[in-house]
Amino acid sequence: MTDNYFKRQKIISFVAIASTITACSMVPGTSPQLGLNKPLSKSHTAQVQNHPVKDQINAQLSPSAKVENPTFTVPAKFQGKTVYQVHPRNNEKVIALSIDDGPWPKTTLQMLDILKQNDVKATFFWVGQALQANPDIAKREVAEGYAIGNHTWHHWYRRMDEATAKSEIDRTADLIYKTTGVKTALFRPPGGFLNNGLAAYAKSQKDAVIMWSLTSADTDPHAKPQAFVNNVLKGAKPGSIVLMHDGGGDRRRTVEALPQIISGLKQQGYRFVTIPELLKMGQ
Repeated sequence: MTDNYFKRQKIISFVAIASTITACSMVPGTSPQLGLNKPLSKSHTAQVQNHPVKDQINAQLSPSAKVENPTFTVPAKFQGKTVYQVHPRNNEKVIALSIDDGPWPKTTLQMLDILKQNDVKATFFWVGQALQANPDIAKREVAEGYAIGNHTWHHWYRRMDEATAKSEIDRTADLIYKTTGVKTALFRPPGGFLNNGLAAYAKSQKDAVIMWSLTSADTDPHAKPQAFVNNVLKGAKPGSIVLMHDGGGDRRRTVEALPQIISGLKQQGYRFVTIPELLKMGQ
C-alpha cells in the first residue's frame, strides 16, 4: 500500500476520535451527530493495538493473581427493565460510578490506578471493538474486581433490525466471555438511545438496561475538568448512577477530574458500589 494511503487512514482515524467526543453523553431522544454511527476505522484499531500496555498491566498484577470468572446477574425485579437509578434501603448514601467505551490504552490504566489507590470499585461498559484491541487491560479490570457490562460491538446509534441488534450485543458478550470468562446481564445502549432496537433485544434476553441518573458531562469538548467534578458533586443522591468515559476519544480531562470526584463524594459521606451491588440494595 502507498504512503498516501496510510496518511489518509491516519487522518480518518483522527476524525473518528474527534467525532466520538460526545459518544455516550447524549440525551436519549436527541438526534446523533453525523459520523457517530460508524465503527472504529481499521487504522484506528491498529493504533489502539500498538500501544505498549502489556508490560504495564502485568506489572500491576501479582504473579499469583488468580482471575475468577464472575457472572454479573441482576435481581428478578430488574430483569428486562430500564434502570436509571436505584433507591437503596434506608436511603443509604451509596453511589455507583459507571465508565463507558473502553478498554482504552493509557486512559483506562490511569483510571484503574486512581480507583485502586482510593479503594473504589466501578462498573465498566465495554465496546466490543475496544475489547478486541485491548484484551490485557480487560483482564486487569476483571482481576481487580470491577463489574463489567455490555456496550455493543460498534457503538452504533442508528436504528437496527433484530438480527443486527442481536449481533451487536451477542458478539460483544461472546468476546467478553472468551477473553475474561465474564458473563454479564448488564447492558448500556450507546448514547442512551432506547428505541433503535438494541434495548428491545437486551430486554428480550432479560438483561437490565442500565442508564444513568447523573452525568459528569465529560464528553463536552469545551468543559474543563473542574466542571465534571462540579456536575457530579452537586447532583449526587443516594443510589445515583454516574456516567463517565475512559474511551471513545481523548479522556485526559476525565482522568484529571476523577480523584476530585472520588474525594468530594467521600467527603459528602458516600460509599462506592458497583452496579450489581447497587441493584441488590434496591427497595
